[in-house]
Amino acid sequence: MAVHIVQLGSPRVIDEGLRIGTVRRPPRGVPKSQHASRNYYDVWLPNLAPSENLLKAGRSAKDERAWRSFVKHYRSEMSRPENSRVLDLLAALSHQANFSVGCYCNDEQHCHRSVLRQLLVERGAALV
Repeated sequence: MAVHIVQLGSPRVIDEGLRIGTVRRPPRGVPKSQHASRNYYDVWLPNLAPSENLLKAGRSAKDERAWRSFVKHYRSEMSRPENSRVLDLLAALSHQANFSVGCYCNDEQHCHRSVLRQLLVERGAALV
């Protein structure tokens, strides 16, 4: 049992389980009824996505200093009780079931899902 960290829209892997979209917005031009069949997500969980302003800052981070600032602010958003409890739940569930979390970004190293990975590890999650 474990959490997979994935790029939404990518092919699913064996035993990936339920795919959770941690994005601010649904995929453009894709009917809600096709989100799962097109490998975006089975369940949408936007409260684990960066806020709109922070998302813009993260996308425009051109150097390491700007990226570190994004990470600091995103971690702050995820420390809010309503988000922290969801992260705790996902970490606990990772020991009971296979599932995945992800977003659309091509480069995980400059994407909030890299920080989500760290946050889940810090909470004791089992990751692939």
